[in-house]
Amino acid sequence: MLRLPYYHVDAFASRPFTGNQAAVMPLEEWLSDEVLQAIGEENNFAETAFVVRDQTGEADWELRWFTPTCEIRLCGHATLASGHVLLTRDGGDRLTFRTRKAGVLEVARSEAGYELGLPAIPTERGEWAEAAALLGADPLEVWLNENGYGIYLFENEEQVRALDPDLRGLGALGDDQFICTAPGSRTDVVSRVFVPGGGVDEDSVTGSAHAALTPFWAAKLGRETFTAHQASRRGGDLACRLEGHGADARAVLGGECVSVVEGEFLLPH
Repeated sequence: MLRLPYYHVDAFASRPFTGNQAAVMPLEEWLSDEVLQAIGEENNFAETAFVVRDQTGEADWELRWFTPTCEIRLCGHATLASGHVLLTRDGGDRLTFRTRKAGVLEVARSEAGYELGLPAIPTERGEWAEAAALLGADPLEVWLNENGYGIYLFENEEQVRALDPDLRGLGALGDDQFICTAPGSRTDVVSRVFVPGGGVDEDSVTGSAHAALTPFWAAKLGRETFTAHQASRRGGDLACRLEGHGADARAVLGGECVSVVEGEFLLPH
């Protein structure tokens, strides 16, 4: 049997059973894509993160993410969880990750726990009537990105919390993120995120969604920092900050992580 290191982390969480769950598995070398996908399905978390020491010199580690059904281009909470695992295990204050479609990402220790640096995802005002009709309430505005990030703006937090979308219908539209958001009551911003086409009906706390929400709300609020809460059943809080402008803009997301399981994944040769 191959004995692969296995960590189960609650990301964007200050205590167990909150935030978003991720499996983190440091590997000596890449396994086949079929095996990685099978492990992602077996773990059955929104994402399983696999990391291998980077050999190119561009970063410290190479990082890939798998949902139970597919590999994805960007995942924030599992990146934060990976940084937490490796910095806790190996020491240090900062790590970089080379990814295949999202560039180089960074996780650093901070007073609040960790900060995660992601490329800011721009959106433009648009329309997608078919998707909006499936959300269960009419959004005030729709903002879209060509890579499948859609922001649906509602009037208030109560509307976002009350959404009961047609998940099967949304899933049939593709693996887009349907990011429903509004001004918050306890925090500046509140959101819920649905990705049924990617195997995640409702995500618990979504870093990549906040990479889109950060420039969106920075423009709406007229300031570069704000607090956010993702109002899923588990829930999670983020501190969001926009750095830079244009193609170089970054969304910096602050939060904590809690390790809840450490062990081995047993894989037949």
